[in-house]
Amino acid sequence: MILVAQISDTHFDLGARNAERAERVMAFLADLRRRPDAILVTGDITDSGKSDQYAEARMALDADIPVYALPGNHDDRAAFRETLLGEPASTAPINHAHRVGNLTVALLDSSIPGEPGGRLTEQTYDWLRGVLAAAPADGPILLALHHPPAHLFSPVIDTISLADPEKFAEVVAADERIVGVLTGHAHSAAVTTFAGRPLLVAPSTASVLGGEWELELPDRVMDYAPDPALALHVIDENHRMTTHFRSVAMGGWISIPPN
Repeated sequence: MILVAQISDTHFDLGARNAERAERVMAFLADLRRRPDAILVTGDITDSGKSDQYAEARMALDADIPVYALPGNHDDRAAFRETLLGEPASTAPINHAHRVGNLTVALLDSSIPGEPGGRLTEQTYDWLRGVLAAAPADGPILLALHHPPAHLFSPVIDTISLADPEKFAEVVAADERIVGVLTGHAHSAAVTTFAGRPLLVAPSTASVLGGEWELELPDRVMDYAPDPALALHVIDENHRMTTHFRSVAMGGWISIPPN
């Protein structure tokens, strides 16, 4: 069994609230009886892409569990690379792949600098094809990006989701080793299918964005009351993925039912 934790949309902004919520989620993961093999952070690490926000994120997300992050529409590629990854600043897409046991995890940069919506560039598609070609023939593959490639019935997110999802779907459908696609961006836990595979959208640690049955645009967009939440993905020996969502109470763990 491989256990992959996913957190998303942390929006580090140098304020105490968002940092404390992300730190509480990281503490929850560290305290699990069976720790995750890896932690994925699927974008919008910071609120406005500032270097000092990435420095705050680097400290809060530090763990003895491997942590792999990708950018979202609120991030800045150059500052992300320089401060969070310790690499030379560059505006090229931030794509990287990692081996977690026999699982290949490919993190794709769907951000478009200066725009809220997403798109995968030809450079990213070429990179992904290379990752798929190099991955073990008998090993599962998990893809992660920020922007959902499917309609989520969100008045806000559906207008700024992944552009040209059909092209991405062709790649996903063509490789039976791909066990699922993970995204963030929606600030709401959601489950659907994409190209015949599970599409799991992680909740945000910072806030919740409602669906079209809840929102009254332009008001009541974000709900800041709920506790931070995360997703836990289990990939078993049959390469089947099972996902559990958890909210993390800011008050900690209570083992005795309240009166």
